[in-house]
Amino acid sequence: VQYRTKTTIQTNINKENLLVWQGQGDLIYRSKTNLIMGGGSGQCGATPQQAPAVAPANVKTTASAGAAKKAVTAPTSSKSPAAAPKVEVEVEEEKHTQIAIILYTLYGHIATLAKSIKQGVESTGAKCTIFQVPETLPPEVLEQMNAPPKPDYPIITADEMVKFDGFMFGISGRFGMMPAQLKTFMDSTGGLWKSGALVGKAAGVFTSVGSQGGGQETGGLATITFFAHHGMVFVPLGGSLSSKRMRVREPNGGTPYGCGTFAGENGSRTPNILEKPEAVNHGKHFATVTEKLAA
Repeated sequence: VQYRTKTTIQTNINKENLLVWQGQGDLIYRSKTNLIMGGGSGQCGATPQQAPAVAPANVKTTASAGAAKKAVTAPTSSKSPAAAPKVEVEVEEEKHTQIAIILYTLYGHIATLAKSIKQGVESTGAKCTIFQVPETLPPEVLEQMNAPPKPDYPIITADEMVKFDGFMFGISGRFGMMPAQLKTFMDSTGGLWKSGALVGKAAGVFTSVGSQGGGQETGGLATITFFAHHGMVFVPLGGSLSSKRMRVREPNGGTPYGCGTFAGENGSRTPNILEKPEAVNHGKHFATVTEKLAA
């Protein structure tokens, strides 16, 4: 619960009221209970039954950006001053930026990067959910390819995208392009395109390919037309945020379009100690921009 005036406050505790604020002050106190405002002295009291926690003295608590507000009426109490009127206070319901990572992974490299991206996203206070798109290859083909079992992520449907403020697409590269599985999912979003449901939402991309020259950049570029037709805002990693990629002592994935990794000739190479932090960086940057777009 939040009640605002214009200056600072003092906090006192007595036997009658668990919390009492006195003086012409600025009261910002978060609780699941009602606040009882007093008369001209600016008193505010919460009874022991009403207040489950004590706010620290001289500390202001505010809600995050983008909080949804609604007004409620605080009733009078026998423990408040006799002439205390009912007052309107604001209840701020905290809203978090919601980001979905939508991926297709065959050998697990994209799934590994997604975990690091999620770490970066959540470090900003945003919420992040990892989804995978449906597999289109038959089981016998996957077995011949020595593909491991799929990760335990929920399968996304196009309709679920409206719940999120931004999307990071994980691309397991195929001949310099996105895989057919991810393209099939994108092709299922026609209804969202028709209604404009994704216009203004943030979009980003990260990739895994077999080798240098295997499509790190073209894989990222392949998503731009999808973002453009939906009116989404492409948020690249950028060159200045990924200076470690300039180290050439060993191959490192990632481009200005997004973070990335190399799987190697037989899929045995895994994201290294430079690529994982880069993915965390990308997630943090993407979430920060997405929050601004969603505000």
